[in-house]
Amino acid sequence: MHLSPDQIIYWQYRFFKLNATIVFTWALMLVLAGGSRLITRKLSVGLERSRWQNLLEIVVTGIAKQIEEAGLSQPQKYIGFLGTLFLFIATASLCNVFPVYQPPTASLSTTAALALCVFVAVPLFGIEEQGLGNYLKSYMQPTFFMLPFNIISELSRTLALAIRLFGNMMSGAMIVGILLTITPFIFPIVMTLLGQLTGMVQAYIFSILATVYIAAGTRVRKPKPEPVKD
Repeated sequence: MHLSPDQIIYWQYRFFKLNATIVFTWALMLVLAGGSRLITRKLSVGLERSRWQNLLEIVVTGIAKQIEEAGLSQPQKYIGFLGTLFLFIATASLCNVFPVYQPPTASLSTTAALALCVFVAVPLFGIEEQGLGNYLKSYMQPTFFMLPFNIISELSRTLALAIRLFGNMMSGAMIVGILLTITPFIFPIVMTLLGQLTGMVQAYIFSILATVYIAAGTRVRKPKPEPVKD
């Protein structure tokens, strides 16, 4: 039993390795890109719409509503990034029903890359919303002495995002592998379905945490109004 898809090597030349993490990450990206292309090629604005368009609108509307409820008043600006994060993690979990499939989110390299995407996106959205000067000043709020603590907070929450997602996704794959060796087939099937549910929950939690971090980074701190003198 492999603890990580990084250990499954399909091709190697010297120090170049093509492992299962790379293969299934790109496969998922191709599936998502191709699926979105097929669904959006014939969109209709009338009353007659295809089932795929109805499904697409439900998913997009649901993600946009969650983004808005998490604190971002203009979800259309962030839905491309946050929606992609959610769909990638959710699809990585749902595809676990295929026997040869290895979820790339069970690799720490993948979850670290996703967390780094959030780490980079927070200041980018924050600078776009507040400007470079105001965003940098936010690290020194409420006092200058908070600067090192705010920097540590940025780094620690990025690490926590990567470790949390990796731990939950890898543990599900390990449980199924262990049960497959010591129990009849019915139990691994049940655990696989439970693992898919857990993966969907983790996709939701990861995207919501990313939304909260971006909302905190884009929040404009307005100066307190001066008291009116009589």
